[in-house]
Amino acid sequence: MAPSQRQRHVSTHKKVQKKTIEKTIVKSEDVSLDMNLIYPSGDTAFKILLLVRFCSAIWSYISDCDETFNYWEPSHYLLYGTGQQTWEYSPEYALRSYTFLLINMVPVKLYTYIFDPNPILVFYFVRFLLCVCCALSEVVFYQGVCKEFGVHVGRLTLAFLITSSGMFISSVAYLPSSYSMYLSTISIAVWYSRKYELAIFTTAISSLLCWPFAALLGLPIAIDLLIRKQEWLRFIKWAILSGIVVLGPMVGIDSVYYGKLVIAPFNLIYYNIFTSHGPDLYGTAPLSYYLINGFLNFNFIFIAALFTPLALLLAWAVVPAKPRSKYCLPYWLSLAPLYLWMIVIFSQAHKEERFLFPIYPMICLAGAITVDVIQILFFFVRTQIKPLTKVTHYLQETSFIMVAAILISGLFGVSRSFALFNNYYAPLEVMMEANKLGSEGQIPDNININFCVGKEWHRFPSSFFFPSNNWKLRYLRSEFRGQLPQPFLNSLDGPSIIQPNFNDMNREEPSRYFDVEKCHFILDLDLGKETELEPNYSRQTDNFTVIKSCRFLDSSSSHPFFRAFYIPFISDDYCKYGSYNLLKNNKFKFPVPVSKINTPKTA
Repeated sequence: MAPSQRQRHVSTHKKVQKKTIEKTIVKSEDVSLDMNLIYPSGDTAFKILLLVRFCSAIWSYISDCDETFNYWEPSHYLLYGTGQQTWEYSPEYALRSYTFLLINMVPVKLYTYIFDPNPILVFYFVRFLLCVCCALSEVVFYQGVCKEFGVHVGRLTLAFLITSSGMFISSVAYLPSSYSMYLSTISIAVWYSRKYELAIFTTAISSLLCWPFAALLGLPIAIDLLIRKQEWLRFIKWAILSGIVVLGPMVGIDSVYYGKLVIAPFNLIYYNIFTSHGPDLYGTAPLSYYLINGFLNFNFIFIAALFTPLALLLAWAVVPAKPRSKYCLPYWLSLAPLYLWMIVIFSQAHKEERFLFPIYPMICLAGAITVDVIQILFFFVRTQIKPLTKVTHYLQETSFIMVAAILISGLFGVSRSFALFNNYYAPLEVMMEANKLGSEGQIPDNININFCVGKEWHRFPSSFFFPSNNWKLRYLRSEFRGQLPQPFLNSLDGPSIIQPNFNDMNREEPSRYFDVEKCHFILDLDLGKETELEPNYSRQTDNFTVIKSCRFLDSSSSHPFFRAFYIPFISDDYCKYGSYNLLKNNKFKFPVPVSKINTPKTA
C-alpha cells in the first residue's frame, strides 16, 4: 500500500473509531432506550427506602443536644404540659417556631388520644413519621434524577442514599435541618422535572417554616426561572403566594403562643447575622471538621462529590461524546445548590453536622455523576488503547466500576452506621430501663422523682423516656460552663411568660443546679475519670447503686479508624468502652431490681 493510501486508511479508521465512540458514549437517559437497564421502579425504591429508614428510626441515636432540648422537649411540653425550655423559646428572643412543632404534634396528639401509649412509644411514633417523610422525598428525588441525568445516574444515587451513614443519621433527626433536607430534596427534584410552581412552594416551606437559610438552595431555581427563562411574573406570583400561604398561619400561631407579634424566621436571621457575636458562641471549628464529617458519613462518595465539577470538565475536554439534550439543565446550574451550600456553610466559623443535612441527597447525586464519568473515561481510554471490534455501550464494558463503587461505599456506610449504634446507643437503652421502672409500678407515682444529669446532660434523650409527668429532669453542676435549659411554666400561658435567668450569650446560669442529695436517680458515664465537679458517682457504692449499665465508647482511648467504622471481630480489640449507668440513690428505698450489668470491655 502506498504511503498516501496508508495515511488515508489510518485517517478513515480514526474517523470511524471516533464515530463509534460517539455512538457508545452517550447520555445515560439515552441508554434506557438502547439497553435493558435494570433499575428499581418508584414503588420498589420507596419500599426499600422505607425499610432502611425504619431501621434508622429504631437504631439511630440522638447525636445533637439541640434536637433534644429545642424540639423534643418543647414537643413534650405541648403534649403533656412539662418539658425543658431553652432561651430560644423565651418570648424575649422568640427564635423558634411553635408552628413547626405543631405540624408534628397534631398527628401525634391524635395517636395519643386514641391509644393512650407510653411516652416512649410516642417518641418512636414521631420517628416513624419522620422516616416516612424522608423516604417519600428520596423517591421523588430518585425519579427526578432519572429524568434529568438518566436512569444509570439515578440508580447509583439511589444505592448511595440507601447505604450512606449520613442518611441513616439525618433521616429521623427531629430537626428543622432534616425537614429542610426533605423539602429541598423535593424542590430540586421537581425542578429537574420542570415543575417550577411546586419547586417554589416547597422552597418557601423549607425556608420559612423550617430553616430560613435553606432559601440558598432555591437560588439556582430562581436563576433558571428569572434569567434563563425570563419568567419574572410567574416567579413573583408564586413566591408571593407561597409566602402568604406559609408565613401567614405561621405568624398567627407563633404570635398566639408567644403573646406578641412574632416572625420567627426573621428573629433567627437577625440573631445569626446582625448581632455582634452571631452564632459563634457555640461550636466553632476549622474546615477540616466538615471534610472529616463528610468522609465519615459518605466515605469515598463525598470525595467523588467534591471533584464532580473537575470530572465533568475533564470528560468534556477529552471524550468526544454528543452534547446533552437541549431539554436538560446545564451541569453548572443543576448541581449549583450543592456547591453554593458548601461554599457558604464551609466558610462559617460555627460548624455543626446538622448544617449539612439539606445537601446530603445532593452529595449522593454528585458522587453518582462522578462514578458515571469515571466509567465513560475508562471506556474512552480503553478504546484508544484497543480499538473496538464491534459497537458496545460503555455501561456494558464498565459495569464492574459501578458494582465496585456501590459495594465499597455500601460496606463503609453500613460499617459506619453500625459503629454509631454499637458505640453510642447506650443513653437510649439505659433510659428505656428508667421508663420501664416507672411504667411497671416499681416507683411511687404520688411524689416527684428527681432524675439528675451532670456531665451527661447533652446526651439525655428527652422527657419522652420518662414514664410520667412526676419525673423531673434536674441538672448537677459539672465542668460545662454554658447556659442550661429550665422547665417550661406549667400553665396555659406558659410559653408567653418571660422567665428570669435566660440570656442569649450562653452565660452560665447557677440557678439551674440541683442538690445531688435530693436526686432519686442519676444518669452518668463511667470512664474511670473524675474531677472535683464531675465525681464518679458510679464508684460511690455507699451512696448509689447501679441498676442498669450499657457499654459506651471511650473515644479518647480508642483507635480512630476502628471507632469510626465497625469491623467484625477486629474493632473490639482496638476500642475501649466505659459504662453508661443508671444509678439509684440508696437513701430512697424503692423496690428496684438490679439489671444484669454489662461489663465494659477494655482495649
